Amino acid sequence: MTGRYVHHHRVTLDETNVVGNVYFAHYVRWQGHCREQFLLDRAPGVLSLLDGDFVLVTVDCAVEFYAESFAGDRIEIRMELERMTGNRVAMAFDYVRCQDGREELLARGRQSVACMRRAAHGLQPAPIPDELRAALARYDPVRGGGR
Repeated sequence: MTGRYVHHHRVTLDETNVVGNVYFAHYVRWQGHCREQFLLDRAPGVLSLLDGDFVLVTVDCAVEFYAESFAGDRIEIRMELERMTGNRVAMAFDYVRCQDGREELLARGRQSVACMRRAAHGLQPAPIPDELRAALARYDPVRGGGR
């Protein structure tokens, strides 16, 4: 899918509640999985920076739900860049059930992270690493793809 980084997920029984649908908090967890897999695949040097004084701080995240999902569902979490400003990156996520050749939008999410450095007096803003900036640019809907 042009303009979107896609993370594939298969819903397991432990992600469902007593009613049988996926518990809402898992959608936020899947955003984190998608973001981390993106770093592993597209910007592995940023993960090395995390061993030092560089940190990625989640500033906010949200999910809007449209339909339920259940154990066994094949879900694509499709991430794209919303914006990069200063030391912050905002991403958008679509949660799409892909089964029997059909797609159904289950939810939409968003997440913002701030690039920071540990300093003697707490966290200080840090520039977005060049590798991350370049990797995210591929998923900018304004410059070639997306929703």
